[in-house]
Amino acid sequence: MPETVSNPQGRYVVAMSGGVDSSVVAWMLREEGLDLVGLFMRNGVKVTGEESAKKSCCSVEDARDARMVAGRLEIPFQAVDLAPEFGRIIKYFVDSYHAGRTPNPCAVCNRDLKFDKLLRFAEELGADGVATGHYARIANVDGRVVVRRGVDETKDQSYQLFCVSEANLARTRLPLGEMRKSEVRELAEQAQIRTAKKADSQEICFVPSNDYRKLLRERGEEFHPGVIVDSSGKELGTHTGTENFTIGQRRGLGVAGGVPLYVIAIEPATGRVVLGEKDACMAGQMTVDELNWIGFDPPDTGEFRCRVQFRYHCDPALATIHVEDGLAAVQFDEPQLAIAPGQGAAFYQEDRLLGGGWIQS
Repeated sequence: MPETVSNPQGRYVVAMSGGVDSSVVAWMLREEGLDLVGLFMRNGVKVTGEESAKKSCCSVEDARDARMVAGRLEIPFQAVDLAPEFGRIIKYFVDSYHAGRTPNPCAVCNRDLKFDKLLRFAEELGADGVATGHYARIANVDGRVVVRRGVDETKDQSYQLFCVSEANLARTRLPLGEMRKSEVRELAEQAQIRTAKKADSQEICFVPSNDYRKLLRERGEEFHPGVIVDSSGKELGTHTGTENFTIGQRRGLGVAGGVPLYVIAIEPATGRVVLGEKDACMAGQMTVDELNWIGFDPPDTGEFRCRVQFRYHCDPALATIHVEDGLAAVQFDEPQLAIAPGQGAAFYQEDRLLGGGWIQS
């Protein structure tokens, strides 16, 4: 059967961040004649002055822009306080660094807020679903959701949907998936949308400084200081906290070596940060848990081939997947650099997102 757009009609809640993407989504769906409600998520993080100019997507200025765009389009608008929900995401973010893991707060936000909490708001408002400015494509094939990469490869956001439930994606519209960013801005200018030339927001809305370490310090979090060692255990220096490091990090290590060194292990319990050469930072396999499938069921054998993307900005790598007891054992065809526990693993066949899970080890 041909692929059809999920939920082409009805009433929708548009997640309006105050940026050009969500503004154009609202304009496009209004042009379709859909009944819309614009909704702005307040995260409770106070962003002012210089940090506000660094492109947070939840600032006072963003709320104003979202409200003014909604007003111009003559659609109802609400701002909802999601500070407690964002607080839980921030706690997850902080706890991950304390545990020596690398968090993915954007994927968690998509799973818990944009494609869950907002859907519950939509239900309360009698709407059929939500629409967002994500660059990914959603279609319906034989009653199952199919998610594909966005046409604009430089903006594709399908990776960050790996943990969103199929049932929730079935009630979602992503109108920008077929468009390139340049086309979106051009359309915004033609429609005289005030956010047409507004800079893109940063990835982590509650870290406006783009320095997660500053967030940890401001929250008064206790760091785990200790020593920096090489793979043989030789001490190379000291550090003020394991939270300052991530797997695969090369710069800002605080030590000098004759060859490039990478963080290959983080041990909060002992305070040790282990460095090694590039080969030591390569891995041929990993284990993925909390699996989520989107329009796809693993074969009865539990084994299939696909490409795996294990962080937002990396090329998907060919691998064999073996699923058993709720875990996926991933065997890469070639060793991969800097696989970080805590990050997401997204499984693809061609441009289709099959689902994914969280890297355990």
